[in-house]
Amino acid sequence: MKSAFRALGVAALALVSASAASAQVAAQGGEWRTPDPENVLVVETNKGRIVAELVPEAAPGHVERVRELARAGFYDGLTFFRVIDSFMAQTGDPKNDGTGGSDKPDLTAEFTFRRPGSGGSFTPTGKIGSLETGFVGPLAVTSQSSMLAAMTADGKVQTWANFCPGVLGMARAGDPNSANSQFFFMRQHYPSLEKVYTGFGRVLSGLDVVRAIKAGEPVPDPQDKMLSVKVLADIPADKRPTVQVMDTRSAAFVELVKKKQAELGAGYNICDVEVPAKVSK
Repeated sequence: MKSAFRALGVAALALVSASAASAQVAAQGGEWRTPDPENVLVVETNKGRIVAELVPEAAPGHVERVRELARAGFYDGLTFFRVIDSFMAQTGDPKNDGTGGSDKPDLTAEFTFRRPGSGGSFTPTGKIGSLETGFVGPLAVTSQSSMLAAMTADGKVQTWANFCPGVLGMARAGDPNSANSQFFFMRQHYPSLEKVYTGFGRVLSGLDVVRAIKAGEPVPDPQDKMLSVKVLADIPADKRPTVQVMDTRSAAFVELVKKKQAELGAGYNICDVEVPAKVSK
């Protein structure tokens, strides 16, 4: 079940003033939040630990599938069989060669999702022409203009994940609805995957581990592997890592984005923004 990817150029970005966004989110709570342990994956690999937050707002079906398989122990011991240095690290195949999957039915694609035109969990941070960029939790996203919400039947606009470093994406075959169990961790930004593959989460801690995984297509033996994949909620409290993430709705995060925009100028891309996280134990 190998995935075919091709690179496209990155669209030039137009900066947006973050002052309005800062005012919008300044009163929405503290700087740090504790993610729902049901939506955190703890992946122990032979190279180290990866902690990732799942984003059900973006891809509820895919989040539920990965959570279900993790709880069944399906992913434990599976290798990273296809790893491209400047691209991604693919895993989740019981055959460890890209041709296998689980015994569950294939998933319906969730390349895009609907978000409210205003409010909700979306924090706007910029624009690309008429499109808006921002964050839903730790996931960088692009969407149609919020102004279009008034013209849609559900009052929402089309939104999609940006495949930034650390994003978790679901692998598939040629059929858009063929994703099953295989997924990948992004090692670098790869915009050509947007609206073509399902993004369902992002690494909070351990991107260095993702980038340290042995590369190859296929990866020569011995392949690096996931020793265990657990949902944080299932780990006993006394052994559970403590996870905090900077709230992307907070004024502190908006200031972080403004600083990055000022630093990079016209070369800025939303994937240049790393969401700070604190993981202990």
